[in-house]
Amino acid sequence: MAATSPIKIGALIWNQYTDWPAMRRTAERVDQLGYDSLWTWDHLYPILGDPEGPFLEGYTVLAGWSQVTTGPTIGLLVGANTFRNPGLVVKMVTTLDHMSGGRAYLGLGAAWFETEHTAFGIEFGRSVGERLAWMDEAVELMRGMLHEPTASARGEHYHAVAARNDPPPIQAHLPILIGGSGERKTLKTIARFGDAWNVAMVTPEEAAAKDAILRRWCDEVGRDETEIERTVSLGPIVIRDDDGEAQKVVAGFREANPGLKRAITALSGDAMTELVRQYADRGFRHIIFHLPQPYDEETLERFATEVKPNATT
Repeated sequence: MAATSPIKIGALIWNQYTDWPAMRRTAERVDQLGYDSLWTWDHLYPILGDPEGPFLEGYTVLAGWSQVTTGPTIGLLVGANTFRNPGLVVKMVTTLDHMSGGRAYLGLGAAWFETEHTAFGIEFGRSVGERLAWMDEAVELMRGMLHEPTASARGEHYHAVAARNDPPPIQAHLPILIGGSGERKTLKTIARFGDAWNVAMVTPEEAAAKDAILRRWCDEVGRDETEIERTVSLGPIVIRDDDGEAQKVVAGFREANPGLKRAITALSGDAMTELVRQYADRGFRHIIFHLPQPYDEETLERFATEVKPNATT
């Protein structure tokens, strides 16, 4: 990606241990603050902390957000390929695009959380490699349905035949975002079919190393690497200039999400700005962070009004 392209920011609002009114209000605030993108998870059980807790379904959340926001793009970070037939996903995300006035992203990943698959009787596959093969086949069909009059699956796992997507999306090119950084399979799939790539919980240096591998795959499959938007997920963050205040917010996250052990990045505004600048300088110019319940207004506001403008290079 061009080093001079604008920095974009996004918020992933956790849909575990929460309720719809809180998610709606936070999405409205994201919209007011001028965020570029708004995301939620695609799971059926909580994934960070105790899995035996409340969780709101992702695509339904996006549909609700489409009616209370007007600015940010909206999508799943990322959709679980195992949960739904890929042709149905195209119909769903196309409908979302119409509901949102042309703001939908089709987020996709191979899925990983076996607990929810077992509980709901969803086929999980025999291995990570098998799920990645399913995703590769699925995303090829999805891309075809989004951009061609009809599309068929290659038939190893899915069996769509001359599937139509009518009406088409409002967007001339509804983007497919693929999450993951596996060097042998995932990055090849992204090079072949992705419009955007999300890499999560890596340092700027690690992100750059993965990007070099993606570029090699693009060369091998004959893809222009500049067509693929680089996005990075920072995970949950807190912005405070006083560490004691930051740790109070972190404690609130842990209390609201029982059993949460995940590390939470707490930095000053200046330090967070420098971190974002380091990713941006390496071509990752769409920066997304997670916001657990209780959704922290100060972090949300400072990322948009302080970090983004000061990190722009």
